[in-house]
Amino acid sequence: MGNSTMTTAVGESDRHLYVTPGAQEPAGTSFKHEHLSAILADGLNDGFFEVHAENYMGAGGPPHRALAAIRADYPLSIHGVCMSIGGPEALDLAHLARFRDLVTRYEPMLVSEHLAWSSHGGKFFNDLLPLPYTNDTLDNVCAHIDQVQEAIKRPILLENPSSYVAFASSTMSETDFIGTVSQRTGCGLLLDVNNVFVSANNHGFSASTYLAGFPLERVGEIHLAGHSEQRDDENELLLIDSHDRVISVPVWELYSDVISLIGPRPTLIEWDSDLPDWLVLRNQALTARQIMADHGMSLAVEACRGV
Repeated sequence: MGNSTMTTAVGESDRHLYVTPGAQEPAGTSFKHEHLSAILADGLNDGFFEVHAENYMGAGGPPHRALAAIRADYPLSIHGVCMSIGGPEALDLAHLARFRDLVTRYEPMLVSEHLAWSSHGGKFFNDLLPLPYTNDTLDNVCAHIDQVQEAIKRPILLENPSSYVAFASSTMSETDFIGTVSQRTGCGLLLDVNNVFVSANNHGFSASTYLAGFPLERVGEIHLAGHSEQRDDENELLLIDSHDRVISVPVWELYSDVISLIGPRPTLIEWDSDLPDWLVLRNQALTARQIMADHGMSLAVEACRGV
């Protein structure tokens, strides 16, 4: 299913692929059940929450009761982490069916997955692994995305990876690969700004140059997260996309640069371990909202001047 077969008109499911500059867009956070009571008591007006699909593929129980309570008041984003879209093997049809059923059940505002692989030979790995950017890989990734979008009957957003190794066999840049995937399949893109910053540091390229080559017009959501620092075997700085702390100043600056170029986009604060109090996450989301508001006003003024 490429652009030729996915002819659904623009509607609620894919409206965020086509965002009007200056429009108001929500800022949200990861949903963790530990924060449920605090969110219900002091929530996030005009916000949204994101969950990892794999945590909610069971039929019911406490996880679904908590998620249903959030869904009653907020839009959701469902973020897959185990589809292995970049893997060489066929997609796991049972996993895809559970993913489809979850999307049908909660009717999320956004649906996304990673440009990565995480399974091989029937085994699942607790990581999002990189892939070579070659024509063969391109064909495989596009076929997998077509399969997912056909199953859920809507476009997905594909997330750029954080990476720690690169393949010598790659024949195209990551940004060219991602742009071609989006053009061929009709999928949107989830721009993870922290992933760009992490990969740029680890591979020694410019994050700004990467973003200049990224198909920003296809971005339907932005992720922001904190990263940790380590040292590699040569004692060089290695950044880890750890999702366990506040967003760094350089990542906020990159985010502001992106919003200044493309206007507001739904923005999600990821935080998956060493969870802080709810108000810490809430304040990070409010910071993103303020940045969008500031740049959105500037874009609106420029648009009025151009009339």
